[in-house]
Amino acid sequence: MQRTFWHLHLTMKKHHFRPAIALLAALLLAPLFARAQTVALGGILGAKALLIVNNSAPKGVGTGESHQGVKVVSVGKDEAVVEIAGSRRTLHLGEAPVSVGSKSGGRRVVLTADSRGHFVNSGTINGSTMQYMVDTGASTVAIGRPDADRMGLNYLAGQPVRMSTANGITQGWRMKLDSVRIGDVEVFGIEAIVTPQSMPFVLLGNSFLTEFQMTRTNDQMVLEKRH
Repeated sequence: MQRTFWHLHLTMKKHHFRPAIALLAALLLAPLFARAQTVALGGILGAKALLIVNNSAPKGVGTGESHQGVKVVSVGKDEAVVEIAGSRRTLHLGEAPVSVGSKSGGRRVVLTADSRGHFVNSGTINGSTMQYMVDTGASTVAIGRPDADRMGLNYLAGQPVRMSTANGITQGWRMKLDSVRIGDVEVFGIEAIVTPQSMPFVLLGNSFLTEFQMTRTNDQMVLEKRH
């Protein structure tokens, strides 16, 4: 009796369950599509870019083609422009993977201090990889000249400035960075100083940090974008 009832109930209401099942599937899959993807350029193979998406095996993708939701817009000598979820990024050979397509819009990043209490990690400046350290005591982003040369920054076209160092007065250069990105957060038009001496890290000073509301709890710092 009970078995017959359930059989009839499911037969009569089958079309009612379909929308519910579809809705449930959409809810379960939504976090997967909302999650950011990591994309790296593994190489250039003729006219195709070797894309590494979410640490998968490299896949040759030509201009106009897509792989796992990542569309190749153009392929150059050592870079490729890709598009995902309406956002375009330039990938360069040898750089760390970039994270794109985040539903959060790249407004929040959580940093964890190292054993010395410093917030050190990697990010990008104008699309080039850099190692940074957060420095709330620095007025601007500070970049050593060797790092600036490696990243191809045109600092010599910037404003010459005199700097006081342990070795006396020396000359640096003030310039604007097109973009600075850490985690899924990217800001544009950031003032920086290129120093003549090398530094172990790029110092993320207040010209970058004032773009955020900063909150620190124990060994974690949360940067929440203001605008």
